[in-house]
Amino acid sequence: MSTRPRNRRQLIVDAAGHVFNERGYHAASLEEIAARVGITAPALYRHFSNKYELFAECAGFMADGLVEALDAQPDDAGIEDLLRAAARVTIAHRSTGGVYRWEARYLQPDDRQVLRGKFEHVVDRVAGAVEPAPLDAHLRAVAALGAIGSITMHRTRVSPRRAEEVLVSAALGAAHARSVAAAPATVPTAPEPRKRREQILAAAIPLFARDGFHEVTLGQVADAVGIATSAIYRHFPAKVDILAAACLQAAALLDQAVAEAGDSIEALAAVYVDYSFEHRDLTSVAEAEIVGLPPAQQRPVVAAQRDHLAVWEQRLVAVRPELDHARARVLVHAGLGAVVEAGRRLRWQDTPENRGAVQSLLLAVLRPPAGSCPGS
Repeated sequence: MSTRPRNRRQLIVDAAGHVFNERGYHAASLEEIAARVGITAPALYRHFSNKYELFAECAGFMADGLVEALDAQPDDAGIEDLLRAAARVTIAHRSTGGVYRWEARYLQPDDRQVLRGKFEHVVDRVAGAVEPAPLDAHLRAVAALGAIGSITMHRTRVSPRRAEEVLVSAALGAAHARSVAAAPATVPTAPEPRKRREQILAAAIPLFARDGFHEVTLGQVADAVGIATSAIYRHFPAKVDILAAACLQAAALLDQAVAEAGDSIEALAAVYVDYSFEHRDLTSVAEAEIVGLPPAQQRPVVAAQRDHLAVWEQRLVAVRPELDHARARVLVHAGLGAVVEAGRRLRWQDTPENRGAVQSLLLAVLRPPAGSCPGS
């Protein structure tokens, strides 16, 4: 006779983390999660009464691990020890840890507040260990943790040991960053929504960014435009087609911005940070909701993202020839992850000072100053 494993609840949480990470909260099913564990859906219900309860536990799993790992460090632990502890937890849960970053928007307010408190505890611990600098300690801590957390958002093949080396070095760069003036950059703006299709898209993007794609109805989009819901179908066969158009618009605007940027890594950083502030809703939708696209609509968006990352990788290797392509790719993702988390911390308040601070953090991740690498 087979016996029920004592850690079945944890096996369910692990499997659910994979599914939520791959498909998003709304597209995931308890049947698929149960199948990955090798049990029936009724057996899963013995541990979790519904999908939301399971999702909430998954969303907090990474935060709990980070809190435990950092609290286990001595009170006088240095910044490198703290970041290394955070990196090891994150790498160990790489395939499931991304749930908190975008999908946590679907948590109920009380659960979201609890999760935010756990991460704020982690940020406070890291911020307390960074050296004084003109740039806010908590902003540097958030960027450092964002660099580490980026490993959960991509599938670049890299061993845990090499990933830890790159991520800790990147995070230390952010922790030691100094603020600089924002470099000038020209970023294309979204086209003026004159035609009805463009108006629908322009109205949908901020709604998707605020509430999440699955929570927004076509009726809400229609109300924002001032048209009947049925009129949307003349331009978009389904709501997912609006999402696909938003993702492609984001890719096109970013591609245009990069094409107009200079050849240096500094110029590329200036353009990317300015783009992130200028198009924060569009960027958020494209990054958070791409998993909701059907494969056929997802492919061109993914291809555009890969082309953009290839530009970063090429320019980074040109100035840091000691990097192989895998490490360079991990480092690029780390830099972009730092931008996301630093921007969120600043609530994307668009000022020259904030743009300059985020540029500084991005460049510090990509090109950490001498003496900030692990073991130095």
